[in-house]
Amino acid sequence: MGPGARFLGVMGIVNVTPDSFSDGGRWMDSQQAIGHAVRLASDGASCVDVGGESTRPGAARVGDAEQIDRVAPVIEGIVRRCGVPVSVDTTRTVVAAAAIQAGASIINDVAAGDEGETMELAARHHCGLVLMHRLAPPGADSRSDRYVHPPGYKDGDVVGDVAEWLEERARRALGLGVQRERLWLDPGFGFGKTVEQNFALLDGIARIVALGFPVLLSVSRKSSVGARYDIPDPQARDEPSIALAVSAVAQGVAVIRAHDVAGHVRALAGGAVARP
Repeated sequence: MGPGARFLGVMGIVNVTPDSFSDGGRWMDSQQAIGHAVRLASDGASCVDVGGESTRPGAARVGDAEQIDRVAPVIEGIVRRCGVPVSVDTTRTVVAAAAIQAGASIINDVAAGDEGETMELAARHHCGLVLMHRLAPPGADSRSDRYVHPPGYKDGDVVGDVAEWLEERARRALGLGVQRERLWLDPGFGFGKTVEQNFALLDGIARIVALGFPVLLSVSRKSSVGARYDIPDPQARDEPSIALAVSAVAQGVAVIRAHDVAGHVRALAGGAVARP
């Protein structure tokens, strides 16, 4: 493994949304969402990621107040009942601030600071920050197998372009005071990339690991996995998702974000995510 490439563990997903691509509507009730998070922790999740807005291509935006109403009570309940760190999946500063007040210790920002001051907030509160690569917000993006015109990357090198972009964002975050040991990078599998580009990214992910920051990867149940393995039902994609996660960890990926925590933990032999 490359620098900073120790495997840290599995981040479980709790979508408090009606429209997420795999489990939309299942965890809209706060108590059910908290119970699901408790099960994920008992299955071996070392961290739980709570989101109140779907980031799937074409998803409608959700206002700050509604996001807070969805995620804050769930985060409070998880913190009260579990000993695992909680991440909030949001691009909005005010939502992230409310989540931190509720007990979250990580901001998972798929916009990497483009929609708010999450870098500054993470620096002020000494909390973890995940910066993800994407080309456009959900409303302007497409599913990976439905692009009419494939997204363009410099010199046709999706890995190099993504690595350069992430390195620039990481430098910006460090310059604003985010602690290096609390900064993770996500190459954005499924965001602004065709099926072929997503798998090229996986094949070359060691180049992103070589930047020296822990890399978080989420391939779980995504449309590229379904397209590559001809599995239309997202909930039937766990087996190839796990296989891809194992391969990525072998290349140095530090954190796997997943729906099927138990299956991933068994395949990856567990591990513990240190609080970033």
